[in-house]
Amino acid sequence: MAPHLDAPSPSGSFATSFDRIPLRPAPSSELGIGCVAPIEPQSSSSFFESDSVEEDFHMTRPLVPGVYVPTMCFFDRETEDVDIHAIARHAVRLAEAGVTGLATQGSNGEAVHLTHAERQVVTFTTRKALNEAGFSHIPVIVGCGAQSTRETIQYCCEAWEAGGDYALVLPPSYYAPLFAPSFKTVKEYFTAVADASPIPIIIYNYPGAVNGMDLTSDVIIELSQHPKIVGVKLTCGNTGKLNRVAAATQKQSKDYDPDKPEFLVLAGSADFSIQSLIAGGHGILAGLANIAPKACIKTIELYKAGEYLEAQKVQEVVSRGDWTAIQGGVLGVKAGLEAWMGYGGFARRPLPQPTAEQTKSWKEGFRELVLLEKSL
Repeated sequence: MAPHLDAPSPSGSFATSFDRIPLRPAPSSELGIGCVAPIEPQSSSSFFESDSVEEDFHMTRPLVPGVYVPTMCFFDRETEDVDIHAIARHAVRLAEAGVTGLATQGSNGEAVHLTHAERQVVTFTTRKALNEAGFSHIPVIVGCGAQSTRETIQYCCEAWEAGGDYALVLPPSYYAPLFAPSFKTVKEYFTAVADASPIPIIIYNYPGAVNGMDLTSDVIIELSQHPKIVGVKLTCGNTGKLNRVAAATQKQSKDYDPDKPEFLVLAGSADFSIQSLIAGGHGILAGLANIAPKACIKTIELYKAGEYLEAQKVQEVVSRGDWTAIQGGVLGVKAGLEAWMGYGGFARRPLPQPTAEQTKSWKEGFRELVLLEKSL
């Protein structure tokens, strides 16, 4: 969650059933890496009984400006199994609030705590819930970054099979001291992944998650010229970089359409929504929208309507709420959801359960924001 530097399953469960599904190879990538896809479901789970999965899961869903939400992943309080019902309800709640898109498998979604199969469960559940609630037009972005090029491509393949439309990819960092200079290794990584992935790529620049690696505007602009690299999420909070990337990619477009940009530039935190719009950005992909999607949307709507003073007032409330989210991370956001929305639960171990004092503090930290949200 924090965008600033200061800051096993029981028998019969959906996750277990997913693990038992026979797999078939999908068309191989240019690197010779085959994708894997579920064939026929071998369980009674209704989540795999739809005859229309191929038809409505893989329709074209363009990226447009707006508010995108990196969704939380919810777990059973006792077993820590993936709670597909809470995931589905949360996705529909956000869609009903008017968000532009959802993202699974981010830091808010505890991707690092999930197996490959569980990741597919979460994405499939999200896509299916949206479709069944009448929101089939909403794109689902899926976090797919891994330390090897090979596994990243595999995640992209699995994301597509589960209904994902775009892959959000962090640069690898574990062996960063051995990388070629001038980001050569990183650029080769993103190019290879984009070449082989069945879905387009969104670059994820989040230094806090990759040992401080901070992609420069030059690197991002160069990568943006790849036809399958279609956007960037800047969680570094650098609005100067955002401005340079937005300006350069707009100039690269033959006929730039602000409502349908060829390269989407998103701020990675809600606390600089207005600042990013001033700099030429197209919106946000921000974890705070899990709690207050309408407030995040309102900030952007007011600014675009030219109501700058009102937009600034809402932004101030959003920014104060986001500071609580930044400090508490996934634990604080889940505690806020639990306190104010009645669901949320706990993160998977080894993350600790919040203390009573922490829970009270985070609840109060979100109070002003939630009251604004409920008024909209």
